[in-house]
Amino acid sequence: MEILKREMYLSRIRPFYRSDLIKILVGMRRCGKSTILKQIMQELRDSHVDEEHILYLNFEMIKYRDLQDAVSLERYISDRIGDNGAYFLFFDEIQKVDDFEDAINSLRVSYDCSIFITGSNEKLLSSELKTELTGRYVEFRIQPFTYREVTLLKELNGQQVDEKTFEDYLKWGGLPQRFFFERDMDISTYLSDVYDSIVSKDIMQRFNIKNPEILIRIVDYLIDNSSRLFSVNNVVEYLKVNKMPKSTETVYNYVAYAISSLVVDKVRRFDTKGKKILASTEKYYCTDPGLRNTRSVDSGSDIGVNLELVVYNELVARGYKVVVGITPRSEIDFIVERNGKKAYVQVTYMMGEEKTREREFGSLLTIQDNHPKYVLSMDRFDMSCQGVVHLNLVDWLLGNTKGSQDFESI
Repeated sequence: MEILKREMYLSRIRPFYRSDLIKILVGMRRCGKSTILKQIMQELRDSHVDEEHILYLNFEMIKYRDLQDAVSLERYISDRIGDNGAYFLFFDEIQKVDDFEDAINSLRVSYDCSIFITGSNEKLLSSELKTELTGRYVEFRIQPFTYREVTLLKELNGQQVDEKTFEDYLKWGGLPQRFFFERDMDISTYLSDVYDSIVSKDIMQRFNIKNPEILIRIVDYLIDNSSRLFSVNNVVEYLKVNKMPKSTETVYNYVAYAISSLVVDKVRRFDTKGKKILASTEKYYCTDPGLRNTRSVDSGSDIGVNLELVVYNELVARGYKVVVGITPRSEIDFIVERNGKKAYVQVTYMMGEEKTREREFGSLLTIQDNHPKYVLSMDRFDMSCQGVVHLNLVDWLLGNTKGSQDFESI
Protein backbone atom coordinates (compact mmCIF):
# COMPACT_ATOMS: atom_id res chain seq x y z
CA MET A 1 0.00 0.00 0.00
CA GLU A 2 1.23 3.50 -0.90
CA ILE A 3 1.86 5.74 2.14
CA LEU A 4 -0.10 8.99 2.29
CA LYS A 5 1.93 12.16 2.59
CA ARG A 6 0.33 14.00 5.50
CA GLU A 7 0.35 17.48 4.05
CA MET A 8 -2.03 18.78 6.75
CA TYR A 9 0.83 18.53 9.25
CA LEU A 10 3.85 18.91 6.99
CA SER A 11 2.60 22.31 5.80
CA ARG A 12 2.52 23.50 9.42
CA ILE A 13 5.92 22.07 10.34
CA ARG A 14 7.79 23.02 7.13
CA PRO A 15 8.41 26.68 8.08
CA PHE A 16 10.35 25.41 11.14
CA TYR A 17 12.56 22.81 9.44
CA ARG A 18 15.71 24.92 9.84
CA SER A 19 14.65 26.79 12.97
CA ASP A 20 16.47 26.24 16.28
CA LEU A 21 13.08 25.94 18.00
CA ILE A 22 12.41 22.40 19.25
CA LYS A 23 9.69 20.79 17.14
CA ILE A 24 7.43 18.68 19.37
CA LEU A 25 5.03 16.21 17.70
CA VAL A 26 2.65 14.68 20.22
CA GLY A 27 -0.21 12.26 19.76
CA MET A 28 -1.57 8.91 20.85
CA ARG A 29 0.33 5.71 20.08
CA ARG A 30 0.16 4.59 16.41
CA CYS A 31 -1.40 7.83 15.12
CA GLY A 32 1.38 8.30 12.54
CA LYS A 33 4.01 10.48 14.21
CA SER A 34 6.93 8.30 13.12
CA THR A 35 5.76 8.38 9.51
CA ILE A 36 5.61 12.18 9.59
CA LEU A 37 9.16 12.29 10.94
CA LYS A 38 10.33 10.07 8.09
CA GLN A 39 8.50 12.25 5.56
CA ILE A 40 10.27 15.32 6.98
CA MET A 41 13.59 13.49 6.71
CA GLN A 42 12.88 12.65 3.07
CA GLU A 43 12.04 16.27 2.27
CA LEU A 44 15.36 17.30 3.80
CA ARG A 45 17.17 14.74 1.64
CA ASP A 46 15.31 16.05 -1.40
CA SER A 47 16.59 19.53 -0.52
CA HIS A 48 20.17 18.17 -0.64
CA VAL A 49 20.83 17.78 3.08
CA ASP A 50 23.69 15.31 3.54
CA GLU A 51 22.51 11.93 4.86
CA GLU A 52 25.22 12.01 7.54
CA HIS A 53 23.68 15.19 8.91
CA ILE A 54 20.32 13.50 9.56
CA LEU A 55 20.26 11.44 12.78
CA TYR A 56 17.16 9.42 13.68
CA LEU A 57 16.66 7.51 16.94
CA ASN A 58 13.50 5.56 17.78
CA PHE A 59 13.54 4.74 21.48
CA GLU A 60 11.15 1.84 21.03
CA MET A 61 14.00 0.00 19.28
CA ILE A 62 16.19 -2.33 21.35
CA LYS A 63 19.37 -0.90 19.80
CA TYR A 64 18.83 2.36 21.73
CA ARG A 65 17.95 0.72 25.03
CA ASP A 66 21.24 1.89 26.58
CA LEU A 67 20.34 5.53 25.90
CA GLN A 68 17.85 5.82 28.72
CA ASP A 69 19.18 8.95 30.41
CA ALA A 70 20.08 12.47 29.35
CA VAL A 71 23.87 12.07 29.73
CA SER A 72 24.04 8.91 27.59
CA LEU A 73 21.86 10.45 24.88
CA GLU A 74 23.82 13.69 24.73
CA ARG A 75 27.14 11.82 24.54
CA TYR A 76 25.84 9.49 21.79
CA ILE A 77 24.76 12.40 19.59
CA SER A 78 27.86 14.48 20.28
CA ASP A 79 30.05 11.59 19.12
CA ARG A 80 28.24 11.61 15.77
CA ILE A 81 28.44 15.31 15.03
CA GLY A 82 31.58 15.53 12.97
CA ASP A 83 31.78 19.06 11.56
CA ASN A 84 30.36 22.55 11.88
CA GLY A 85 27.51 22.07 9.40
CA ALA A 86 23.84 22.06 10.37
CA TYR A 87 22.48 18.77 11.74
CA PHE A 88 18.90 17.53 11.91
CA LEU A 89 18.13 15.40 14.95
CA PHE A 90 15.00 13.21 15.16
CA PHE A 91 14.04 11.57 18.46
CA ASP A 92 11.02 9.25 18.30
CA GLU A 93 9.12 8.40 21.54
CA ILE A 94 11.65 10.34 23.56
CA GLN A 95 9.60 10.18 26.76
CA LYS A 96 11.36 6.85 27.41
CA VAL A 97 14.59 8.75 28.17
CA ASP A 98 14.93 10.00 31.74
CA ASP A 99 15.41 13.79 31.94
CA PHE A 100 15.44 13.96 28.15
CA GLU A 101 14.76 17.70 28.27
CA ASP A 102 18.26 18.23 29.70
CA ALA A 103 19.82 16.43 26.74
CA ILE A 104 17.65 18.33 24.25
CA ASN A 105 18.56 21.68 25.79
CA SER A 106 22.27 20.82 25.87
CA LEU A 107 22.29 19.76 22.20
CA ARG A 108 20.36 22.87 21.22
CA VAL A 109 22.89 25.26 22.77
CA SER A 110 26.00 23.25 21.84
CA TYR A 111 25.50 22.64 18.13
CA ASP A 112 24.00 24.07 14.97
CA CYS A 113 21.07 21.69 14.90
CA SER A 114 17.34 21.46 14.26
CA ILE A 115 15.63 19.08 16.69
CA PHE A 116 12.38 17.14 16.21
CA ILE A 117 10.90 15.01 19.00
CA THR A 118 7.78 12.87 19.30
CA GLY A 119 5.98 11.24 22.19
CA SER A 120 2.80 9.36 23.02
CA ASN A 121 1.89 10.92 26.33
CA GLU A 122 1.51 14.25 28.04
CA LYS A 123 4.99 14.08 29.52
CA LEU A 124 5.99 16.07 26.45
CA LEU A 125 3.39 18.68 27.42
CA SER A 126 4.24 18.77 31.11
CA SER A 127 4.86 21.99 32.98
CA GLU A 128 8.43 20.87 33.72
CA LEU A 129 9.27 20.50 30.04
CA LYS A 130 7.61 23.77 29.12
CA THR A 131 9.52 25.52 31.90
CA GLU A 132 12.80 24.00 30.73
CA LEU A 133 12.19 24.95 27.09
CA THR A 134 10.18 28.18 27.57
CA GLY A 135 10.03 30.08 24.31
CA ARG A 136 12.22 27.50 22.58
CA TYR A 137 9.71 25.04 21.14
CA VAL A 138 6.71 24.73 18.84
CA GLU A 139 4.13 22.02 19.40
CA PHE A 140 2.10 20.02 16.88
CA ARG A 141 -0.73 17.73 17.94
CA ILE A 142 -0.92 14.75 15.57
CA GLN A 143 -4.23 12.93 15.14
CA PRO A 144 -5.18 9.69 13.36
CA PHE A 145 -6.28 10.14 9.74
CA THR A 146 -9.12 12.58 9.15
CA TYR A 147 -11.86 11.42 6.81
CA ARG A 148 -10.42 13.52 4.00
CA GLU A 149 -7.05 11.84 4.50
CA VAL A 150 -8.78 8.46 4.31
CA THR A 151 -10.31 9.35 0.94
CA LEU A 152 -6.94 10.60 -0.32
CA LEU A 153 -5.31 7.35 0.84
CA LYS A 154 -7.88 5.27 -1.01
CA GLU A 155 -7.53 7.33 -4.19
CA LEU A 156 -3.73 7.05 -3.95
CA ASN A 157 -4.09 3.26 -3.87
CA GLY A 158 -6.69 3.07 -6.66
CA GLN A 159 -9.57 2.19 -4.33
CA GLN A 160 -13.14 3.37 -4.70
CA VAL A 161 -14.54 6.11 -2.45
CA ASP A 162 -18.29 5.91 -1.83
CA GLU A 163 -20.87 6.02 0.96
CA LYS A 164 -19.44 2.84 2.46
CA THR A 165 -16.12 4.63 2.90
CA PHE A 166 -17.65 6.96 5.47
CA GLU A 167 -19.53 4.14 7.16
CA ASP A 168 -16.24 2.27 7.47
CA TYR A 169 -14.50 5.37 8.90
CA LEU A 170 -17.30 5.95 11.39
CA LYS A 171 -16.93 2.36 12.58
CA TRP A 172 -13.18 1.71 12.42
CA GLY A 173 -11.64 5.19 12.61
CA GLY A 174 -8.41 6.49 11.14
CA LEU A 175 -5.39 4.84 12.77
CA PRO A 176 -3.08 4.58 9.74
CA GLN A 177 -1.99 0.95 10.07
CA ARG A 178 -5.53 -0.38 10.28
CA PHE A 179 -5.86 0.28 6.54
CA PHE A 180 -3.43 -2.56 5.87
CA PHE A 181 -6.23 -4.94 6.93
CA GLU A 182 -9.42 -5.66 5.00
CA ARG A 183 -11.46 -8.02 7.18
CA ASP A 184 -13.41 -6.56 10.10
CA MET A 185 -12.06 -9.29 12.35
CA ASP A 186 -8.46 -8.32 11.57
CA ILE A 187 -9.13 -4.60 12.03
CA SER A 188 -10.81 -5.25 15.37
CA THR A 189 -7.86 -7.38 16.50
CA TYR A 190 -5.38 -4.67 15.50
CA LEU A 191 -7.31 -1.93 17.30
CA SER A 192 -7.61 -4.10 20.41
CA ASP A 193 -3.84 -4.60 20.35
CA VAL A 194 -3.29 -0.84 20.07
CA TYR A 195 -5.60 -0.25 23.01
CA ASP A 196 -3.82 -2.91 25.10
CA SER A 197 -0.47 -1.34 24.24
CA ILE A 198 -1.66 2.12 25.29
CA VAL A 199 -3.02 0.85 28.60
CA SER A 200 -0.06 -1.37 29.41
CA LYS A 201 2.87 0.77 28.20
CA ASP A 202 1.63 4.37 28.38
CA ILE A 203 -0.33 4.03 31.62
CA MET A 204 0.38 0.90 33.68
CA GLN A 205 4.16 0.84 33.26
CA ARG A 206 4.61 4.58 33.46
CA PHE A 207 2.51 5.04 36.60
CA ASN A 208 3.24 1.66 38.18
CA ILE A 209 -0.44 0.73 38.45
CA LYS A 210 -1.03 -1.94 41.11
CA ASN A 211 -4.61 -2.81 40.12
CA PRO A 212 -4.77 -2.99 36.32
CA GLU A 213 -8.34 -4.31 36.23
CA ILE A 214 -9.73 -1.15 37.81
CA LEU A 215 -7.67 1.02 35.46
CA ILE A 216 -9.06 -0.85 32.45
CA ARG A 217 -12.60 -0.42 33.76
CA ILE A 218 -12.12 3.33 34.16
CA VAL A 219 -10.51 3.81 30.74
CA ASP A 220 -13.29 1.73 29.17
CA TYR A 221 -15.86 3.86 30.97
CA LEU A 222 -14.32 7.06 29.61
CA ILE A 223 -14.18 5.68 26.08
CA ASP A 224 -17.67 4.17 26.21
CA ASN A 225 -19.12 7.47 27.44
CA SER A 226 -17.42 9.69 24.88
CA SER A 227 -19.32 12.97 24.37
CA ARG A 228 -21.47 12.43 27.46
CA LEU A 229 -21.24 14.43 30.67
CA PHE A 230 -18.74 12.89 33.03
CA SER A 231 -18.81 12.78 36.81
CA VAL A 232 -16.22 11.08 39.00
CA ASN A 233 -19.01 10.15 41.40
CA ASN A 234 -20.71 8.22 38.60
CA VAL A 235 -17.52 6.24 38.05
CA VAL A 236 -17.20 5.53 41.75
CA GLU A 237 -20.77 4.19 41.77
CA TYR A 238 -20.09 2.20 38.59
CA LEU A 239 -17.13 0.50 40.30
CA LYS A 240 -19.19 -0.23 43.39
CA VAL A 241 -21.90 -1.89 41.30
CA ASN A 242 -19.19 -4.04 39.75
CA LYS A 243 -17.82 -4.85 43.24
CA MET A 244 -14.61 -2.90 42.61
CA PRO A 245 -14.82 -0.05 45.13
CA LYS A 246 -12.23 2.72 44.88
CA SER A 247 -11.86 6.16 46.42
CA THR A 248 -12.71 9.34 44.56
CA GLU A 249 -9.04 10.34 44.67
CA THR A 250 -7.97 7.10 42.99
CA VAL A 251 -10.56 7.55 40.25
CA TYR A 252 -9.35 11.13 39.65
CA ASN A 253 -5.78 9.85 39.36
CA TYR A 254 -6.69 7.07 36.94
CA VAL A 255 -8.68 9.46 34.77
CA ALA A 256 -5.67 11.78 34.67
CA TYR A 257 -3.49 8.83 33.62
CA ALA A 258 -5.88 8.03 30.76
CA ILE A 259 -5.73 11.64 29.57
CA SER A 260 -1.92 11.56 29.74
CA SER A 261 -1.90 8.67 27.24
CA LEU A 262 -3.81 10.89 24.78
CA VAL A 263 -6.35 8.12 24.13
CA VAL A 264 -9.03 10.49 25.44
CA ASP A 265 -9.29 14.28 25.60
CA LYS A 266 -10.94 16.23 28.41
CA VAL A 267 -13.10 19.08 27.11
CA ARG A 268 -14.23 21.74 29.52
CA ARG A 269 -17.69 23.33 29.54
CA PHE A 270 -18.11 27.08 29.05
CA ASP A 271 -21.04 29.11 30.39
CA THR A 272 -21.94 31.42 27.50
CA LYS A 273 -23.97 33.71 29.79
CA GLY A 274 -21.57 33.92 32.72
CA LYS A 275 -18.53 33.85 30.38
CA LYS A 276 -16.66 31.37 32.52
CA ILE A 277 -15.39 27.79 32.50
CA LEU A 278 -17.47 25.38 34.57
CA ALA A 279 -15.20 23.26 36.75
CA SER A 280 -17.67 20.70 38.08
CA THR A 281 -18.27 18.53 35.01
CA GLU A 282 -16.52 17.94 31.71
CA LYS A 283 -16.89 15.82 28.61
CA TYR A 284 -14.39 13.31 27.32
CA TYR A 285 -13.78 12.33 23.72
CA CYS A 286 -11.93 9.25 22.53
CA THR A 287 -9.14 10.20 20.11
CA ASP A 288 -10.28 7.70 17.48
CA PRO A 289 -13.78 6.33 16.74
CA GLY A 290 -12.34 2.92 15.90
CA LEU A 291 -10.92 2.53 19.41
CA ARG A 292 -14.22 3.62 20.92
CA ASN A 293 -16.22 1.19 18.85
CA THR A 294 -13.81 -1.63 19.68
CA ARG A 295 -14.24 -1.06 23.41
CA SER A 296 -17.82 0.25 23.65
CA VAL A 297 -20.72 -2.04 24.48
CA ASP A 298 -23.16 -0.04 22.34
CA SER A 299 -20.91 1.35 19.61
CA GLY A 300 -23.41 0.89 16.80
CA SER A 301 -26.53 1.97 18.66
CA ASP A 302 -25.96 5.74 18.74
CA ILE A 303 -24.73 7.15 15.46
CA GLY A 304 -25.11 10.66 16.89
CA VAL A 305 -22.37 9.98 19.45
CA ASN A 306 -20.01 8.66 16.77
CA LEU A 307 -20.68 11.66 14.52
CA GLU A 308 -20.01 14.07 17.38
CA LEU A 309 -16.78 12.20 18.12
CA VAL A 310 -15.66 12.43 14.49
CA VAL A 311 -16.41 16.17 14.38
CA TYR A 312 -14.53 16.80 17.63
CA ASN A 313 -11.40 15.03 16.38
CA GLU A 314 -11.64 16.83 13.04
CA LEU A 315 -11.75 20.18 14.83
CA VAL A 316 -8.64 19.26 16.84
CA ALA A 317 -6.85 18.09 13.69
CA ARG A 318 -7.64 21.42 12.01
CA GLY A 319 -6.06 23.28 14.90
CA TYR A 320 -9.11 24.62 16.73
CA LYS A 321 -9.33 25.10 20.47
CA VAL A 322 -12.57 23.44 21.57
CA VAL A 323 -14.90 23.76 24.57
CA VAL A 324 -18.49 22.66 25.14
CA GLY A 325 -20.98 25.53 25.45
CA ILE A 326 -23.75 25.93 28.02
CA THR A 327 -26.64 28.37 27.50
CA PRO A 328 -29.46 29.07 29.99
CA ARG A 329 -31.72 26.60 28.15
CA SER A 330 -29.50 24.10 26.36
CA GLU A 331 -26.02 22.94 25.37
CA ILE A 332 -23.85 23.87 22.41
CA ASP A 333 -21.85 20.90 21.20
CA PHE A 334 -18.71 22.92 20.47
CA ILE A 335 -17.43 26.46 20.77
CA VAL A 336 -14.32 26.64 18.61
CA GLU A 337 -11.58 29.25 18.34
CA ARG A 338 -8.63 29.70 16.02
CA ASN A 339 -6.51 32.71 15.16
CA GLY A 340 -8.60 34.88 17.48
CA LYS A 341 -11.87 34.02 15.72
CA LYS A 342 -14.74 32.06 17.29
CA ALA A 343 -17.71 30.00 16.07
CA TYR A 344 -20.46 27.79 17.48
CA VAL A 345 -21.09 24.27 16.16
CA GLN A 346 -23.99 21.86 16.62
CA VAL A 347 -23.78 18.24 15.44
CA THR A 348 -26.75 15.96 14.81
CA TYR A 349 -27.56 12.95 12.66
CA MET A 350 -30.65 13.99 10.68
CA MET A 351 -33.04 16.93 10.97
CA GLY A 352 -36.12 15.52 9.26
CA GLU A 353 -38.25 16.09 12.35
CA GLU A 354 -39.30 19.62 13.24
CA LYS A 355 -38.49 19.17 16.92
CA THR A 356 -34.92 18.24 16.00
CA ARG A 357 -34.55 21.38 13.88
CA GLU A 358 -36.00 23.48 16.67
CA ARG A 359 -33.57 21.98 19.16
CA GLU A 360 -30.43 22.33 17.06
CA PHE A 361 -31.13 25.79 15.63
CA GLY A 362 -32.84 27.04 18.79
CA SER A 363 -29.75 26.46 20.93
CA LEU A 364 -27.67 28.62 18.62
CA LEU A 365 -30.28 31.35 18.18
CA THR A 366 -30.29 32.02 21.93
CA ILE A 367 -26.69 33.28 21.66
CA GLN A 368 -26.76 37.01 21.11
CA ASP A 369 -23.49 37.75 19.36
CA ASN A 370 -22.20 37.98 15.81
CA HIS A 371 -19.89 34.97 15.76
CA PRO A 372 -20.70 32.41 13.02
CA LYS A 373 -23.04 29.56 13.95
CA TYR A 374 -23.20 26.17 12.22
CA VAL A 375 -25.25 23.01 12.29
CA LEU A 376 -23.60 19.89 10.83
CA SER A 377 -25.80 16.92 9.89
CA MET A 378 -26.06 14.13 7.33
CA ASP A 379 -28.97 15.87 5.55
CA ARG A 380 -28.34 16.87 1.96
CA PHE A 381 -31.01 19.58 1.81
CA ASP A 382 -29.77 23.01 3.01
CA MET A 383 -31.83 24.03 6.06
CA SER A 384 -29.94 27.21 6.95
CA CYS A 385 -32.13 29.79 8.68
CA GLN A 386 -31.92 33.07 10.56
CA GLY A 387 -28.19 33.36 10.02
CA VAL A 388 -27.39 29.84 11.24
CA VAL A 389 -25.56 27.96 8.48
CA HIS A 390 -26.42 24.32 7.89
CA LEU A 391 -23.71 22.17 6.28
CA ASN A 392 -23.67 18.54 5.24
CA LEU A 393 -21.31 16.86 7.69
CA VAL A 394 -19.49 14.69 5.16
CA ASP A 395 -19.01 17.63 2.78
CA TRP A 396 -17.56 19.61 5.67
CA LEU A 397 -15.16 16.79 6.54
CA LEU A 398 -14.03 16.73 2.91
CA GLY A 399 -13.68 20.52 2.72
CA ASN A 400 -16.45 20.76 0.12
CA THR A 401 -18.38 23.65 1.67
CA LYS A 402 -17.05 26.60 -0.33
CA GLY A 403 -19.77 28.94 -1.48
CA SER A 404 -21.67 28.91 1.79
CA GLN A 405 -20.26 30.84 4.73
CA ASP A 406 -16.82 29.27 4.84
CA PHE A 407 -16.14 27.43 8.09
CA GLU A 408 -12.41 27.41 7.36
CA SER A 409 -12.27 31.22 7.34
CA ILE A 410 -12.49 31.02 11.13
